[in-house]
Amino acid sequence: MAVLSRLEPKKVFEYFEKLCAVPHGSRNTKRISDLCVSFAQELGLRWRQDEVNNVVIWKDASPGYEKAEAVILQGHIDMVCVKTEDCAKDMAREGIDLVTDGEWIWGDKTSLGGDNGIAVAMILAILADDSLPHPPLEAVFTVDEEIGMDGAFALDCSDLKGKKLVNLDSEEEGVFTVSCAGGVRLDCLLPGKQEPLSGCQTYSVTLSGLLGGHSGGDIHKGRASANQVMVRALYSAMERCPGLRLSDIHGGKFDNVICSKCEALAAVPTGQAEAFEAFIREFDAVLKNEYAGCDDGITLTCGKTTLDSALSQKTTENILSILLALPQGIQAMNVDFPGLVQTSLNLGVMAASQHFGPVLHRFPEGHDSSAGPGHPGAGRRRRVGAQQLPRLAVCQAVRPAGGRPGGLQGGYREGGRYRGHPRRAGVRPVYREDSRSGRHLHRPGAPRCPLH
Repeated sequence: MAVLSRLEPKKVFEYFEKLCAVPHGSRNTKRISDLCVSFAQELGLRWRQDEVNNVVIWKDASPGYEKAEAVILQGHIDMVCVKTEDCAKDMAREGIDLVTDGEWIWGDKTSLGGDNGIAVAMILAILADDSLPHPPLEAVFTVDEEIGMDGAFALDCSDLKGKKLVNLDSEEEGVFTVSCAGGVRLDCLLPGKQEPLSGCQTYSVTLSGLLGGHSGGDIHKGRASANQVMVRALYSAMERCPGLRLSDIHGGKFDNVICSKCEALAAVPTGQAEAFEAFIREFDAVLKNEYAGCDDGITLTCGKTTLDSALSQKTTENILSILLALPQGIQAMNVDFPGLVQTSLNLGVMAASQHFGPVLHRFPEGHDSSAGPGHPGAGRRRRVGAQQLPRLAVCQAVRPAGGRPGGLQGGYREGGRYRGHPRRAGVRPVYREDSRSGRHLHRPGAPRCPLH
């Protein structure tokens, strides 16, 4: 029996479960794109699939609505694939294992993909329901939204007739959002030459146990970024142990996820080893106190390891100083809408690459930041790279006036009870939602009420 078979609306969760059964991380969308095509074929609807895996499905108007203007329903079919450290699932090849308690749905040790799979399921359920009166419908399913709106940019709109588009990548039922949050990804590359080590004790340093979260939806919660805190720890350790040299640092897989774990390799002169280990223990206690209540599991540890090279002391100081200066979290609040984050920053990915000669630095998920073939013997160099995602909110929320369909009421209202939404860890069945709660979320990442 299907895991979600008891949930209503039945057709929405039937489609959602089928979508979850196939892998569909960004840049891995062929199977879910083909699945959307097969749904269209089963329903006898006209469809188009392009070379990047975007899918468009058309449904003619219901009787009496033939002259109505077409409406475009849009959602994206890729998801952010994240899993717990003890999860053995290969999310590039396997679907999501769904779990539900009858009220919430979540992935077993993985992200769920409710962003934006639940929207795709809703659109498919609308297309499948011949009892609904509707204008001509154009369903647009785009790919790779999570990594830069790549599918939307590649979409051929020449055969779309609709002038009104409803994007279902939102947060709460009964709330319409006009305008949106913008984002830009910044790549920073810091070059440095590896040099041999001698007379040093080398360490593997790990910062783990953080909650992480969405860089928009959770940025206001004060959660630590493992990347930012690791840089802070290493810079402070360098002040205690001036001979510290950085060999490697890496943390995070996605620029729109608050990094939950970061690891580094470092070396200190043998005479400073005891002081370094003592500092790590002390700083671990400081972090546990500082993040009590929002990241209770934060843990900083070090263990001895073996390294044959590291960056010079000067290069280490330069790189850590620059990374330390990169801001993280909320930068400005909106003055017109109290409680709304206007601008925020997330240091999502840090990584180091090592090549001969000209350096090709490849961020996770295949983002190429530079290029050039290597030349053996040209000298060993390492580049540390950082990805930062700025977000900017320019929004207005509207809701059905008095809870009645048809009328719209503009502006912003506070109060009411937060109900959860697809961008969180779980998706709540629609029949459990309260569309008149009075809680208005302007965009992914709008701060929640103070009780949250």
